[in-house]
Amino acid sequence: MALRSQIAIINVQLGGSSVNHTYVSLAPALYFVATPIGSARDITLRALDILASADVLVAEDTRTLRRLMDIHAVPLKDRKIQSYHDHSKEKDRERIVRAIEAGASVAYASEAGMPLIADPGFALARAVQAADHTVTIAPGASAALAGLALSGLPTDAFFFGGFLPNTQAARRKKLENLKDIPGTLIFFEAPKRVAACLSDMVLMLGGNRDAALARELTKKFETVIKAPLDSLLQTVKSAPPKGEIVLIVGQGSSKIVHPDQIDNDLKAAMASHSLRDAVDLVAASMGATRKTIYKRALELAKEKGDDDAG
Repeated sequence: MALRSQIAIINVQLGGSSVNHTYVSLAPALYFVATPIGSARDITLRALDILASADVLVAEDTRTLRRLMDIHAVPLKDRKIQSYHDHSKEKDRERIVRAIEAGASVAYASEAGMPLIADPGFALARAVQAADHTVTIAPGASAALAGLALSGLPTDAFFFGGFLPNTQAARRKKLENLKDIPGTLIFFEAPKRVAACLSDMVLMLGGNRDAALARELTKKFETVIKAPLDSLLQTVKSAPPKGEIVLIVGQGSSKIVHPDQIDNDLKAAMASHSLRDAVDLVAASMGATRKTIYKRALELAKEKGDDDAG
């Protein structure tokens, strides 16, 4: 496919402001394009130029990209938007690689936010790079960073955990592995799962951790609720949130817990809970590792068994 060489400027009136779309000659490559997470006006001018100029358009959601292009008056011309999503196969990636080999510029747009961040573009990027072709990006909005910026929690070190697993056991295991990360934790979550997710966070990370729930970022009903995890859980239970959600959780404390306190708390918890639940409760409340608490719980259970036998 021949590259465009024509350069043209189209003035588009958007809410009283003038936006210029520049048609440029793009070299054969894969161009990742970040898209708005809510407000359509958060797209960058460079992203619009790439969408206007690319020989091939690929999108995680073709309808979302078509709507965004319509809003900003970027003409589709004779191009068809190709779909590339979580269920795309190797043959779909090979088709895109072949297009670049033939001299085409390919623009890939995420459904919302930065490509490759909770987005299926990773395997595509690897395939294009493996074929020794250029991969570049027009960066833009990110729900993870926007939520972090509004959370009031430390931003000097953070870890993005994406979407946690759907099942309780897998979710708790993941949280157990992340509890000692030395920085702020960031997660995406669906409204229907947010209460269950917060419940497991309280259990595995500790209910006293500072946290924030950010929803509908950059949209009309943007809301940021800041509270400890246990309070945040109660808020969500009483008023289930809707829309796109980002959960931001502060770093756990590194306080030293005396062994006698562990024993006392474990004995009290084991009197009314199963050993497993008692371990989870004590580990979360103390900010200690589950492995350490579980080992001591087994020892206490054995000691109690020996006493009862005697």
